[in-house]
Amino acid sequence: MEKEIKQTWHFKQSPKEVWEYLTKPELIEQWLMKTDFQPKLGFKFSFTFTPKKDSKYGGVVSCEVLEIKPFSRLSYSWCGNTNDKSRNYDSKVVWTLIPKDHGTELQLQHNGFTILEDILAHTSGWNACVARLEEHINKPK
Repeated sequence: MEKEIKQTWHFKQSPKEVWEYLTKPELIEQWLMKTDFQPKLGFKFSFTFTPKKDSKYGGVVSCEVLEIKPFSRLSYSWCGNTNDKSRNYDSKVVWTLIPKDHGTELQLQHNGFTILEDILAHTSGWNACVARLEEHINKPK
C-alpha cells in the first residue's frame, strides 16, 4: 500500500508569493485551517477545524516545524486523532517550491500513513484546500 500522498500544482505566482500562503497565519487560514503557525524551526503549533458531522477525525492537528528553507522548502509533523480518540495518526508534511515556467511548481509530500482510509481522506482534503489556495492567491489585489 502507498503510504504517502504526492501531488504537484503549478502557480503563476513567484515562489515568494506562494511561500507567503504557506507561512503567514492569516493567509494559511484562508485556504487551510485556523492556525498559530510561526515559520521558526522547532516551533510547535496547531491547526484547528470544526469536524463535519460524519467525520471520524478530531478538530485539532498538532504540528512542529521540522525544516524551513525560505521560498523553497517547508516541512512539519502532522499529528491528530479520531473523534473517539481510538486512533492517532502521526505523519509528516513537506512542501517544496520550485521556480518553473515563470511561476512556481508546488509539490506536496505527506507521508507516514498506515491506514488506507487516512490516505484517502487526506488526499481529498488536500485537493479541496489547494483549490481554495488557488482561488485566494489568484484574487485581484
